[in-house]
Amino acid sequence: MAIKSVSIRMEEEMLKKLGYVAEYEGRSLNSQILVLIRNCIKDFEESNGKIDGTIEPFDNVKPAGKK
Repeated sequence: MAIKSVSIRMEEEMLKKLGYVAEYEGRSLNSQILVLIRNCIKDFEESNGKIDGTIEPFDNVKPAGKK
């Protein structure tokens, strides 16, 4: 599996708070963000069904909304 890099913009206060949470949990900021992303995907799949594994990470296609 290839490792990709993503740059995000956020308010400085949010970054500091996220850093605080990461340190409290004994993780790096990067590891904390990965935990949050994994949890988001898991929650989404539990509510909406498994996401097709053939979707490439760089495909930025918004799926049709839940009806």
